[in-house]
Amino acid sequence: MITLDDFCPVELKDGAFFREIFTKFPQIHSENNFTTMIAWQDYSDYSYAYLDGTLLISATIQDKRLFHAPIGPRNPALLRDLLRLSAETGGDRPFYIFDRPTRDWILHEFPGLHLHTDRDFFDYIYLTGDLAHLPGKRYVGIRKHINRFNRNCAFTVETVSSENMSDIKDFLEKWCEWKHCDDTVILAHEKAAVLFCISHFAELGLEGLIVRVDGKISALSIYEGMSDDMALIHFEKGLPDCEGNYKVINQETARYLEEHTGYAFINRESDLGVPGLREAKLRYYPNHFAEVWYAEKQDIRRVLGEED
Repeated sequence: MITLDDFCPVELKDGAFFREIFTKFPQIHSENNFTTMIAWQDYSDYSYAYLDGTLLISATIQDKRLFHAPIGPRNPALLRDLLRLSAETGGDRPFYIFDRPTRDWILHEFPGLHLHTDRDFFDYIYLTGDLAHLPGKRYVGIRKHINRFNRNCAFTVETVSSENMSDIKDFLEKWCEWKHCDDTVILAHEKAAVLFCISHFAELGLEGLIVRVDGKISALSIYEGMSDDMALIHFEKGLPDCEGNYKVINQETARYLEEHTGYAFINRESDLGVPGLREAKLRYYPNHFAEVWYAEKQDIRRVLGEED
């Protein structure tokens, strides 16, 4: 029987282990990604267990625990045990599923389990070629912004390397001053997450691009390969020094990925339900979403026959 004692904190030294699991069982949602977990550890308090060849992930956010669906061979007994643990120790929404095949398997095992979609946490997945070339009428507005940037801003593009790390840290400090990161809990944790990634850039297997305007960093992207055909953009930041720099770093990153990798898709993570962010992501016309479902505690207890 699984207990919380089977779980241990996610640590930086666990990177090779997670990469091996995710290579064997490729994931499509950014929540099931080692960099996401280790960079946001102070906020989400991720822990994991490895039982019967299956990876189990838990997170505790604002004192509410939740569990990810199992990653590994289909094991109905382990699934039942994990559902029981989630209902006993989790919050009101204690169990999350991050891909459709796993959802279909869980509903096959527990056909009476009611699942809710969580649109705020759907990851946006785009065709790399669409973001690189912005083809057709639907991207005309974005192309106009980029053309204006090209006319007004003298810029260069370079890859993130040890030579520009100091400049990047200075850029991120300026970005946080502009955004008042320390005044908002989530932005303070985002600041910590991106600085952690910069400090452990090579160890995490990350890559990135910067756009300089008049020699100073104006925009930054940090990404990695998530599967054989998909890159994951962890961070995309820009300063208010030259309008259109966010659109430029987006396109330049896609161009670089198209030219130098075999990634057909780019995952740009979720919008968190933020209206302006949702509109911006939809404006780029995602090819599809990495959907998210959750089960509520009372529904889990009901299908397990453990209702009060």
